[in-house]
Amino acid sequence: MATIYTQVDSNIRKTWLLMGVFLIMVIGLGYLFGYVYHNSSIVILAVVFALVMNFASYWYSDKLVLAMSGARAVSHESAQDLYRIVENLCITAGLPTPRIFIINSGAPNAFATGRDKNHAVVAVTTGLLEKLDKQELEGVIAHELSHIGNRDMLLMTVAVMLAGMIALMADFFLRFRMFGGGDGDNNRSNVVFAILGLAAIILAPIAAMLIKLAISRRREYLADASAVLLTRYPEGLARALEKIGADKTPLRQAKTATAHLFIANPFKGSNWLNLFSTHPPIAERIKRLQAI
Repeated sequence: MATIYTQVDSNIRKTWLLMGVFLIMVIGLGYLFGYVYHNSSIVILAVVFALVMNFASYWYSDKLVLAMSGARAVSHESAQDLYRIVENLCITAGLPTPRIFIINSGAPNAFATGRDKNHAVVAVTTGLLEKLDKQELEGVIAHELSHIGNRDMLLMTVAVMLAGMIALMADFFLRFRMFGGGDGDNNRSNVVFAILGLAAIILAPIAAMLIKLAISRRREYLADASAVLLTRYPEGLARALEKIGADKTPLRQAKTATAHLFIANPFKGSNWLNLFSTHPPIAERIKRLQAI
């Protein structure tokens, strides 16, 4: 019989399976392009550049995201109720209390960021504090603390890095080919590999984006399940997601680069756009929570 624990285990296994596929894609592309163009230096340059840029952004992710979101730090004295909820859940989760920030927006939403549990941040909007009751707010905070406890920031940084690396490699190789890269041989083998290389240039970034979205959605399901383990009350988070999904207030502080961090997609789009969202459909998340 399926339980909350088997759901957590399943999400973890599927996430790491997707990461394995990601790594195989990077290695395969590097080998294929190196063979086609008889030049491995571009592969090395692309990998080094992607590593440096993405790990730099990971190291300073909390400062960048907070600045982009216009979040302000709050003290224990100025937000006692919020701090009390966070501190109690942190004790249950065995986590140090993160820094707490508030975003001045009527849209109910929240996110967590930071490179590890000792440098973590939880940010909530004023709309979340105004529109949710205590049990619903506890569900949202537990979800964000679960992201911290599960080290999702690290995993998603690696996923973004791999997706960016694949897109960058494809772009480099395409430009290299356009400007006469390679040895110019026209034998049948080289033609076949050149066709495969062109197909990879076109399809690999698309596949990388789809894998990144799949990993993001898996982590949201995992954080939902982990939040229930903390609060022992799935209905609180389910009600919170229902209110967040129904609210039409725009979150103007959200950016494309930070949208995946929020508990729910901050952009209110069509069902077609939701296919490319980093978040699973709220209705499906609520359905899973109600089934627990």
